[in-house]
Amino acid sequence: MDFRLTPRQVQLKADARALTDFIATYEIQCEEDNGLSADAHAKVRDAVLDAGLQAVNMPAEWGGAGLTIAEQVTVQEELGRLTGALWDMVWRPANALRFCTPEQRERFLVPVIKGERRDCYAVTEPGAGSDPQNLTTTATRNDRGWVLNGEKWFVTVGDHADFLIVLAAAGPERAPTLFLVDKDTPGTEMTRVPRWMHTFVYEHPEFTFTDVQVGEDAVLGGVGEGYDITRSWFTEERLMIAARTVGAAERALELARDWAVEREQFGAPISSYQLIQGMLADSAVDIAVNRAYTHQVAWEIDQASAEDRKTLHAKAAIAKLSASEASGRVVDRCLQIHGGRGYDRSYAVERLYRELRVDRIWEGTSEIQRLIIANELVKRGSGVLDLPSA
Repeated sequence: MDFRLTPRQVQLKADARALTDFIATYEIQCEEDNGLSADAHAKVRDAVLDAGLQAVNMPAEWGGAGLTIAEQVTVQEELGRLTGALWDMVWRPANALRFCTPEQRERFLVPVIKGERRDCYAVTEPGAGSDPQNLTTTATRNDRGWVLNGEKWFVTVGDHADFLIVLAAAGPERAPTLFLVDKDTPGTEMTRVPRWMHTFVYEHPEFTFTDVQVGEDAVLGGVGEGYDITRSWFTEERLMIAARTVGAAERALELARDWAVEREQFGAPISSYQLIQGMLADSAVDIAVNRAYTHQVAWEIDQASAEDRKTLHAKAAIAKLSASEASGRVVDRCLQIHGGRGYDRSYAVERLYRELRVDRIWEGTSEIQRLIIANELVKRGSGVLDLPSA
């Protein structure tokens, strides 16, 4: 087994770090203003395009960076170092948009890849969070296409995006179906923009859909395909969360290590005290183990055949569960090492502490990940633990 980064991954890592360092100059502004100005957004957009890291999950022939999953993980790990969730400014179109028809691709996906439009995914509802099958948003067919009615919560980037991917129960069969909906379509309303525990460069607003008329050409991927497409998106997105949280934890550890070496108490650097050393060591273990597993699963997805899909779905759940919870432990220790300064919002460890908490909730809570993993074990045995063979 060869765990070395390929030359392409080494270059991608360097490019992503350079882009991360540039975007990081906006961290304090984002924290103080709860977002960024239009001018800052434009400058970051240009930097992303210059770096060639736009739409890393989309094929090069469509204008994306065309990266493998392993290469995407390498990039996301670097971007995860950013606070204010500024990593989300390096846009990755929803994987569901791969299912666009050629006409939909030109209207929706290609402009997203170019940074001219932005998508958001509207799945969660007041009564359909961890259980997306409890949908109340409906799509009713008429002679002009479909009429959507319902409510969606936690629509990340919904304030900035100009179109939504909406999951609805279609027709009398309640077939789970995705619809492409321009945000300015009559009846589409952004009703509430909650303030959250973390600072996020974009918001997570709530939307209502009241008699929203869309055409037949608004269906994404086919009637009844909504769950399968969304599940595929979850598999990859959970792995990217694992990668980003590993990167965030590594930044926190670097800051805590430097602080411990420089900070003196009782006549010596606090790094000389064993209780501090233990926290540093435990953090290094959490990061190293989760990085290795995240890269392993990314490589497996790149090599996978169709029959591996369910096992890899569970492996991505393992990666997300383990890395998100480990990063929470790491940043908690690192804040503790900083003492009172760690509670100051001008310090990155404080921002990371708040921002990493949501990674145990969104894209499937830690409890849902445990259910996915346990279900795989019960149905198929311990194959989810196996290493791939040649």
